[in-house]
Amino acid sequence: MQQVVRLAVAVAIWMLAGAVHAADVDKAVATAILEKLQTARPDFVYGEVEASSMPGLYQVQVEQGPLLYVSEDGGYVLTGKLYGVIPGGFVDMQELAMMPIRRDKLAAIPASEEVIFSPKGKRKGAVYVFTDVDCGYCRKLHKEVPELNAMGIEVRYLAFPRAGIDSPSHKKIAQAWCAKDRQTTLTKLKNLEKVDVAYCNDNPIAKQYKLGNELGVRGTPAIFLEDGTLLPGYMPAADLAQRMGL
Repeated sequence: MQQVVRLAVAVAIWMLAGAVHAADVDKAVATAILEKLQTARPDFVYGEVEASSMPGLYQVQVEQGPLLYVSEDGGYVLTGKLYGVIPGGFVDMQELAMMPIRRDKLAAIPASEEVIFSPKGKRKGAVYVFTDVDCGYCRKLHKEVPELNAMGIEVRYLAFPRAGIDSPSHKKIAQAWCAKDRQTTLTKLKNLEKVDVAYCNDNPIAKQYKLGNELGVRGTPAIFLEDGTLLPGYMPAADLAQRMGL
């Protein structure tokens, strides 16, 4: 237990140090890096240049693509995981950097844009789940929502049609967000039942799909804890509750 606490403290220090470090990037360096990247792959959409946790190495997120680690002159690029060495083990620095970003962006989503299954009793925690109605493991997880609710876990669904926007899966899952009774409609869709709901143009599916890509969703279900931790793939209700410390 003490080792876990020490690891958590060390991780917090790394996160704070990384946040301060990432906020201070020389504009000339950032411009040079982006210009160099553009000459190589002008078809990519690049995000802001940020300082990584490793001195002298910068990071740039490609929209709907990988996170690039770039040298100061923009002449060299690495992809993959960057680990920090701390007491107790190795830490995925990309994951640490993404956690507060995910936490804040997920918390900012209006409840009116989610399909929420809440506990009848005391709420002990919540998970955000990017889901696709044509996903077998999503259906398996959904069958355990009553069990999650019984343990005090609120399930907040967001849409992520894996086949992309304007696909049949997109049109299908949009029916849940367009319905008056979203919970019942989503459950019917996941049970492979037909629903009679007209497509509405003001649904948030495209926005949620874009957000999912930004937050690192690469498949469904993608479960996020309230602190921004990503748990990719299906996880049994009991294991999820244990992971949440419940």
